[in-house]
Amino acid sequence: MESAEIRRRWLSFFEERGHTAVPSASLIADDPTLLLVPAGMVPFKPYFLGEVKPPAPRVTSVQKCVRTPDIEEVGKTTRHGTFFQMCGNFSFGDYFKEGAITLAWEILTKSVEEGGYGLDPEKLWITVYLDDDEAEAIWRDKIGVPAERIQRLGMGPNFWSMGVPGPCGPCSEINYDRGPEFGVEGGPAVNDERYVEIWNLVFMQYERGAGDGKEDFPILGDLPSKNIDTGLGLERLAMILQGVQNMYETDTLRVVMDKATELTGVRYGAEQGTDVSLRVVADHIRTSVMLIGDGVTPGNEGRGYVLRRIMRRAIRNMRLMGATGSVVKDLVDVVIDTMGLQYPELITDRRRIETVALAEEAAFLKALKGGTNILETAVTETKAAGGQVLAGDKAFLLHDTWGFPIDLTLEMAAEQGLSVDEDGFRRLMQEQRDKAKADARAKKTGHADLSAYREVADTSGATEFTGYTSTAGESTIVGLLVDGVPSPAATEGDEVEVVLDRTPFYAEGGGQLADTGRIRLDTGAVIEIRDVQKPVPGVHVHKGVVQVGEVTVGAPVFASIDSTRRRAIARAHSATHLTHQALRDALGPTAAQAGSENSPGRFRFDFGSPAAVPGTVLTDVEQRINEVLSRELDVQAEVMSIDEAKKQGAIAEFGEKYGERVRVVTIGDFSKELCGGTHVHNTAQLGLVKLLGESSIGSGVRRIEALVGVDAYNFLAREHTVVAQLQELVKGRPEELPEKIAGMLGKLKDAEKEIEKFRAEKVLAAAAGLVESAKDVRGTALVTGQVPDGTSADDLRKLVLDVRGRIQGGRPAVVALFTTANGRPLTVIATNEAARERGLKAGDLVRAAAKTLGGGGGGKPDVAQGGGTNPAAIGDAVAAVERLVTETA
Repeated sequence: MESAEIRRRWLSFFEERGHTAVPSASLIADDPTLLLVPAGMVPFKPYFLGEVKPPAPRVTSVQKCVRTPDIEEVGKTTRHGTFFQMCGNFSFGDYFKEGAITLAWEILTKSVEEGGYGLDPEKLWITVYLDDDEAEAIWRDKIGVPAERIQRLGMGPNFWSMGVPGPCGPCSEINYDRGPEFGVEGGPAVNDERYVEIWNLVFMQYERGAGDGKEDFPILGDLPSKNIDTGLGLERLAMILQGVQNMYETDTLRVVMDKATELTGVRYGAEQGTDVSLRVVADHIRTSVMLIGDGVTPGNEGRGYVLRRIMRRAIRNMRLMGATGSVVKDLVDVVIDTMGLQYPELITDRRRIETVALAEEAAFLKALKGGTNILETAVTETKAAGGQVLAGDKAFLLHDTWGFPIDLTLEMAAEQGLSVDEDGFRRLMQEQRDKAKADARAKKTGHADLSAYREVADTSGATEFTGYTSTAGESTIVGLLVDGVPSPAATEGDEVEVVLDRTPFYAEGGGQLADTGRIRLDTGAVIEIRDVQKPVPGVHVHKGVVQVGEVTVGAPVFASIDSTRRRAIARAHSATHLTHQALRDALGPTAAQAGSENSPGRFRFDFGSPAAVPGTVLTDVEQRINEVLSRELDVQAEVMSIDEAKKQGAIAEFGEKYGERVRVVTIGDFSKELCGGTHVHNTAQLGLVKLLGESSIGSGVRRIEALVGVDAYNFLAREHTVVAQLQELVKGRPEELPEKIAGMLGKLKDAEKEIEKFRAEKVLAAAAGLVESAKDVRGTALVTGQVPDGTSADDLRKLVLDVRGRIQGGRPAVVALFTTANGRPLTVIATNEAARERGLKAGDLVRAAAKTLGGGGGGKPDVAQGGGTNPAAIGDAVAAVERLVTETA
C-alpha cells in the first residue's frame, strides 16, 4: 500500500466516523517557542490549552512534521529521519479512552477491502501506563487482546505532557511484531526494534504543575474536560504494509535513493559508507522540498539555517559519492513527483521550489571553494604556531560565513592532521542561538511569562480590534503588567504592558508595523504607547510608559493612535500589494512574497527570484504600479472562507497560518490578497511609489526597497537637485550626464593604469641590482632585501619571480624580499628547482620569516607569501631566512 493511499484511508475512515478533517498546517510553527512543527498535535495546542475554541469536537489530520535534534544520526541508523507525517485523531471533550482505543483497533485490523489497513491482530502488542487499569481493561475485555500481549510501562514511555504546566495524561501505545529476524521475543518492554511502535494514544485527563524533566512534576487534579490526542507514524506503518526493512526503503524515500545511485554510480547495500550517504540524501532532500514548499528559504538563522544545513549535508554527501556538477534538480523533481500525490501544491509550486533549491546548491558549491581556501589558511597558521587543534572560532567562522557544516570542517581538518575545538565551536553556536532566541522572545513578549497573557485571555476574552474603521475609541483596561509581572496598578515612569477589551491599535503582524499613540484615563493619567504585539492569539498587548498619573486595572480609558503615522503605513502596505502583483506579472508566480515590512512612508518587499531583477524590468514594474495609482482603484476588504478566497484567486503569503475565515483585500481588478493589515481606500491616496532598487538577502530571495507618497516625492526632489548640480559641473543636459561622466571615469581609469605601469617598471628596474647583491650560502644564491614601502603584494611577487629568473647557471637560488604596506610587513619568497632539490621550500622559509614578523603565511614549495604586525622586525626576519637556508642547504 503506497503512502498516499495510507493517508487517504486515514482521513476517509475518521471523516466517516464524525471527525472534521483539517489540512496539514504549515511546517512553520505558529508558536514562538518552536521553529518548525515537530509533532502532529502542535497545531492543536491552543485548543488543548483552552486558548482557542476548537473547530469541532472531533478532528483528524495528517500533519507534516520536522525534527532535527539528531540530525547527525540521520543515515547512520535506519530509524532517524528529519521529516515525517503524523496521522492523528483528536477529541475535545467528546469520546475518551474507549472511543480512541476502539477506533484505533478498527482501522488497523479491518481488511483492506473494507477500507482498513489489514494488520494481523496477533502481531499487535499493547503498552499502557503503570496504573492505568481502565485502559488495560478496555484492551483486554472489550477489544480482546490477550493479557500476555499487554504490558505496563512507566512515565518515561507511557505518560505525556507538553513539558510545561497544563494538560497531561497516560499513554497507550500500539506496537507491531516484525518477527524473530528482528530480535528476541518478549514484547516492546524487551525489544523495541522487533516490536516497533506505530501508534500512540494520549489520554489527557490530568493537569500537571511545574517541574523538571518528563517525570518530576506534581499532578494537580483532573481536567474539567478530558481530551484525546493520538499519533500514528505514517512512515512506520508504510514500512510494515510495504514489507520493507526500514523507512528508507518505503516508496517515498526509496525513489530518491534510486535517483541518487543513478547520479553517482554507487549501489545501495554494497558498502556501509555509501549507504549512510544515500540515506542522508534521501531524507534531507525530501525534507528540503517540504520546507521550501511551505515558504522556508535557506539562511543563517532559525528555520532558514535548518534548511541550509540539511541541503548542504545532502549536496556534500552526493559529492562524497562521486557526483559532479548540479544534482539537486533531479533529486528535487523525484520528491515532488512522489510527495505531490499527497500534497498537490508541491506540483503546482514546482518551479519555485526548484529555483530556491538550485540557487542554494550553486551558493554552496561556490562557498565550498572559497571556504576551503580559508580553512587551508587557518590550518597553515595553526601548524606554524605548533598547534594541533583548529580553534573553535575558526570553525564557527567557516560555518557562519561560508556555510560549512561542522562535520565537513572536522573531516577536512583531519585530512591535515588536525582536530577541531568542537566545544569552542558549539559554545559560540549556542551563544548565537541564545541571543537570537532572547531577542525574538523579548520582541514578542517583553520578557513576560506567556501564562500572564493567557490568564487575561481566559478572564476577559480576546481583544476586539476596531482599527479597521476607527482610529480612537473608549475602552477598559483588563490586564496590566509592570516589568513583565501582572500588577493591579502602575505609576508615572513605569514601563507597562496594557491589555484593553477593545482597541484601535494595530498589533504588529503580516509585515505591518504596530501603531503608536496614547491611552488616556479620566483621572488625567496618560500612557505613551510605543509598540503593540500579540504574544498569544487574540490578545493585543500595548507596550509603553506611564507619562502622567496612576493607571489601574478596570479603569475606563480613551485609546487613540497616531493617525498620521497609520495613514503613512497604510499607504506603504497597499503599495506592497501592488508591487507584489506587478512583480508576479513581470516575473511569473515564482516571484512569491517571502516577507515584507510596511513602515511610515516606505516599505521593503522580499520575494523569490534565482537572480537579480534587470533594471529595465524594475523600471517597468515601477511604471505599472504608478499607472494603477492613476486609475483611482477602490481598495476593499471582505471576510470569507479560506476555500472561497482560494477560488477567487487570492494570493496567500508562504509561511503564514490562516484560519477557516480569512480577510481578503482587493485592489480594483489588479490585486487580491489574504491580508489582515490596514490599507488606503483608493489607490489615488498613495500619490507616488518610487522603487529604490533591489538586492539579494539570501539564496533565491531578493529584496525591493521603496518609498511612498511624500517620502517618494522628497526623494525625487533631492535627486533633481543632484542632477542640476552635476549639469553645472559637466556643462551638459540631463540626458548627456551618463555619457559625459562615463568619459571622465574612463580617462581617470586610463591615468591610473599609466601610474600603475610606471610604478611596476620602477620596482622591476631594481631586479638587476638585487641579482648582483646575491650571497653565496653553501653553494646557494640567496637574494634578500627590502623594497620601498607601499609596494603592493602583486608587484612584490612579480619582482621576486623576475629576480629568481635572472639567476643563471643552474645554481640553487632563494629570493626573499620584504616591504611594508599599510603599516604591516609583507614578504614573498621564491625558490628554483635546484634549491628545492636541496630541501629549500618557499613555504617553510615564509613561515620562519612570518613568525619573526609576528604573523603567519604559507604557499607552495616554489613561491609563498606571508606577513605580520611588526615592521621593525624585518631585519630579524631576513636573518631567520638566511639562518634556515644555511641549515638546510
